[in-house]
Amino acid sequence: MSETMQAISQNELGGPEVLRSVTLPIPAPGIGEVVVRVHAAAVNPVDALARQSGLFVSEPPFVLGWDISGQVAAVGPGSTLYQLGDEVFGMLPFPHGHGAYAEYAVAPARVLVPKPKHLDHIHAAALPLAGLTAWQALVDTARIDQDSRVLINGAAGGVGHLAVQIAKIRGAHVIALASARDADFVTAVGADEVIDYTTTDFTQAVKEVDAVLEVIGGDYPARALDVLKPGGVLVSTLPPSVTPLEEEAAARGVRVAGLFVEADRLGMTALAEFAVTGELIPAIAATFPLDHAAAAHSTKSGPGKTVLTLV
Repeated sequence: MSETMQAISQNELGGPEVLRSVTLPIPAPGIGEVVVRVHAAAVNPVDALARQSGLFVSEPPFVLGWDISGQVAAVGPGSTLYQLGDEVFGMLPFPHGHGAYAEYAVAPARVLVPKPKHLDHIHAAALPLAGLTAWQALVDTARIDQDSRVLINGAAGGVGHLAVQIAKIRGAHVIALASARDADFVTAVGADEVIDYTTTDFTQAVKEVDAVLEVIGGDYPARALDVLKPGGVLVSTLPPSVTPLEEEAAARGVRVAGLFVEADRLGMTALAEFAVTGELIPAIAATFPLDHAAAAHSTKSGPGKTVLTLV
């Protein structure tokens, strides 16, 4: 194995143009860690936010990205889960474990799980951060089941389209907010009802739901309170957007919860199992070579996920 690797870094905060290819030392694994030869790395909205503002990643230079799929290239002291050459995938610890936009990435061994044989690296890389976000929101936080009615906004996006599938796995009735352009896609991944948010006020079309998964922000969280029944829960992937609603939510007998995704081997194992059965399939909107990361950040693709490829 070489001592250096190609990675995508930036020396300043800004637009996609600040992303550039650099040569860096290959990281060495510490206790309980492995180094993964990255075959694919997903692009998530939080990557662009970090690139522009430094949120979660501090000052540049830094290497973005949390989702990886690849092969174990080195094993650190005390790590017994994997051997050299094992195919694994997962989310580097969020937020401080970033570093997926590189030929090699170091990770705690227990944030990774074996990659299912039938799942290629591109689809595997698309699953962890968005899939864990949806799982932790709907299963761990909202605790939806076969009796639940669930509203998901941004249903054609990376988190949203996986959330629809996870909600259906749990047996819930899924109402999805999406544009008319994406309605067929959202229906195909399992939505029972699709509301075109560009023409319809969802607060007039939906009532008495048990859970809302909110990923957009703006006025959506406040409006979502109007569609929840007493005992329901609003889960937002933008925690600051729901903090001001806590008092109003309590008065209505509903709960609000702001979620930042966490590395979670149990959740990853569940996602992998449902990927094996075909019940959970990440949609790929576009792929780009690693050295075209700036183009990946500049191109509006959809629905589904954008993935960087390395091998």
